[in-house]
Amino acid sequence: MIVDKLYFCNNNKVKVMKKLGIILLLATGLNACGNVDEQKAAEHLKQAEKALSAQQFSEAKLQVDSIRVLYPKAFESRKKGIRLLQQADLQEQQKSLVYLDSMRMVKQAQFDSIKGRFVLEKDTAYQETGNYFYPAQTVERNIGRTFLRAQVSERGEMSITSIYCAGGSIHHTAVKVSDGDESAETPPSDDRYETTDLGRPIEKVDYKLGADGGVVAFVLQHADKNIRLQFNGDRTYRTVMPVSDRKAIVELSRLARILSGMEEIEKARKEARLKIDFVKRKMEENKD
Repeated sequence: MIVDKLYFCNNNKVKVMKKLGIILLLATGLNACGNVDEQKAAEHLKQAEKALSAQQFSEAKLQVDSIRVLYPKAFESRKKGIRLLQQADLQEQQKSLVYLDSMRMVKQAQFDSIKGRFVLEKDTAYQETGNYFYPAQTVERNIGRTFLRAQVSERGEMSITSIYCAGGSIHHTAVKVSDGDESAETPPSDDRYETTDLGRPIEKVDYKLGADGGVVAFVLQHADKNIRLQFNGDRTYRTVMPVSDRKAIVELSRLARILSGMEEIEKARKEARLKIDFVKRKMEENKD
């Protein structure tokens, strides 16, 4: 009986020792695998650092992302990868900001070279943004004239206004421009205003670029032609666009491209600065 008990105890000890041995082997194996993962991850990290030094930001991010996907347990390398990603984001936005600053200077120079060709009308009492007009189309020069006027806001938003005061009301809502068999027509606009001046009806209808039915583009393509202008309402009224009105649309279109470009650059600069501030905050947090 005593022998049996001793055998049973020894047998249990053997089993326990075997289990401990297996656990130790597994732990050693896992540790070895972890070391191998860290070594492989370190290679990707090295490639990421090399790419960052060459300002190849996409490649640097790709290498760091590979560590996350392929070696999720390479914790040290992943931590270093996060810091490297932040450096890549920071440098990328700083480089972008330098480029945007240079582009802003180019656009500003373009604007300065042509702004003297236009008249800025702005009442600071109630207008935050003024509008540029071609001198031949300012209000004081066109009292009582029926024509198609162009304007561009300081933000580069272009629009055209059909002004009718040729006698009697036609309640027009759209205009059509044509040259031979080719034409373009605005869709009916709800942005309308009608009044009278000394008993004469005056009608104004606004059309924003992009919602003008291609009228501005048509004038640009046929600026050297004798373009006919038609007002569509309860009845139609036809006239011809003089050279000065065609030129106004051509010149203001160029101004709109420059000003809208400046506006887009400024938006991009603000976004870049916000991203830079965000990345810097995250980098400070990761120091802790």
